[in-house]
Amino acid sequence: MRLKKVISSLLVAALTTGMLTACGGGSSSTGGEGTSANAGGDGGNVANEETITLTCFSELANYSGEMQGWFAKVMLDKFNVKINLVASGDGVYETRMEDGDLGDIVVWGSDGKNYMQAVEAGLLFDWEEDDILAEYGPDIKENMPYALEKNREISGQDTIYGFGHNVASSSDSHEAFFYTWDIRWDLYEQLGHPEVNNLDDMVELFKQMQEICPTDDSGNPTYAMSLWPDWDGNYVMYVKSMATAYYGYDEMGFGHYNPSNGEWYYSMDNDSPYLEMLAFFNTLYREGLLDPDSMTQNYDKMIEKVQNGGVFFSIFNYAGSAGYNSEEHIAENKIMRSLVPSEASPIAYGMSVYGGNRIWSIGANTQYPELCMEILNWLCTPEGRITMDYGPQGLCWDYNEDGKIAFTEFGKTCDSDRTTVMPEEWGGATFNDGAFQINNTTWSANDTNPATGEKYNKEFWASFQTPDGLNEADKDWRETTGCTTVEEYMESGNYKVDIATTFAEGSRSAELDVIWNQVKECIVQYSWKAIYAETTEEFDAIVKEMQGKVKMYDTQDQCKKWCQEEAARKNELQAPLRK
Repeated sequence: MRLKKVISSLLVAALTTGMLTACGGGSSSTGGEGTSANAGGDGGNVANEETITLTCFSELANYSGEMQGWFAKVMLDKFNVKINLVASGDGVYETRMEDGDLGDIVVWGSDGKNYMQAVEAGLLFDWEEDDILAEYGPDIKENMPYALEKNREISGQDTIYGFGHNVASSSDSHEAFFYTWDIRWDLYEQLGHPEVNNLDDMVELFKQMQEICPTDDSGNPTYAMSLWPDWDGNYVMYVKSMATAYYGYDEMGFGHYNPSNGEWYYSMDNDSPYLEMLAFFNTLYREGLLDPDSMTQNYDKMIEKVQNGGVFFSIFNYAGSAGYNSEEHIAENKIMRSLVPSEASPIAYGMSVYGGNRIWSIGANTQYPELCMEILNWLCTPEGRITMDYGPQGLCWDYNEDGKIAFTEFGKTCDSDRTTVMPEEWGGATFNDGAFQINNTTWSANDTNPATGEKYNKEFWASFQTPDGLNEADKDWRETTGCTTVEEYMESGNYKVDIATTFAEGSRSAELDVIWNQVKECIVQYSWKAIYAETTEEFDAIVKEMQGKVKMYDTQDQCKKWCQEEAARKNELQAPLRK
């Protein structure tokens, strides 16, 4: 049952003080331990004496189970809540849809098919029911009006069910780069800074790096790149992302969309960016530069290898410098820094007041909509947004005498080495294991934090700047590039901006979905086979067979036509905004 539907008229007075009892057996409380903080600013405050367990179904999560560690402690302290996380494994979404219960908090990987099915099935909570949003989500309501209206529009029912990720207070700039082309700069420096213009140059550089650094910190073989299949979707994630990192073309269905002119490139065409990058990874494999475990390991195994110095390069900052640049490596004069080939044009996503496509929502059958809303609202406050990325206030960061955010000494350690063990009172697990595992964002990291006037992104904090560099290798990177930060470096080169609009992926018919899933499984399966081909001839044969199979499933090119129509819709929205 829901709070506002079970209170009696005798409790009207209690309502005015914000001290309603949460359902589930708790009794009203006047404060103290176990009472949720007033996370919603001037909004309502759900108080519960007994600990409540909320289920969060997240299509973005990497594991299932009760959330542990420091973020779990934050939730317990602020809201007296435990969170049981449910990741989107095989059949999980379908099972929960059949059961008619998606969970209390529901996080979507996109605002496409799955989300719309849940809307149409009535499985998401109406945020305007009983003024839940206004009373328990005041920060969201006041500061994210365009994101809320976008959700109303795409949901098609004149109803708000949530908001998308990476909301910005202004659309004047773009998000922080995360296709940052992180490479072992200390090795690059040892090799004399060879010129890197294209992917062929990258392969030659990787060979030289492997020659001078054949083993990692533990004596295991090193590789240029290490992949993981966990995040594969319509095709192999890292392959399609390589095209995005190199050409600045964004994924769209079974192809890539060029945000500069609206053109769409079908992945199965012989000259497609996808097949070009598939050949690149096969080259790495045949040269002994690709981790042979790439097809079978998960993300956690991959990042362990990065942290151990077993990988020279990643197009992603989170799988490169964020994993490698520990205090230990920095002390050893080792570091990963950005090196973008001169012919590459990585993508940057335009900041958007409308938010992105990864949606925060609440399940229709939750007994605790007020509590769920309060938690989401807190995640949209400056404290909540900073905590999501950098840990608990006081322990890992705090406001300094200038009113700006600065890491504590312990916070610096956690930031440079996410395997740092947290204090027992904060769960005792590593920082990484106890982190915010729901894996979605509220405000864009590049948006301005109203509490400080600086961006949420630590790279822009005055307190985070290191004028002389982190070590001699970092100093060399600065001298070579003429830049002091990664953002400055990326801005100085070529890149494409995917301008933010209200575009949301359209729905597909049930008939098309059957074909779509056959094509998707075929592309992923054959792409991995092609990566592991022993010869160029074998690679070409596998690609040809893949193209034939796809054509067999999609005989009328229905998938291809649907993608072209989607690209045309997006281009229609972006074209007037291009300069």
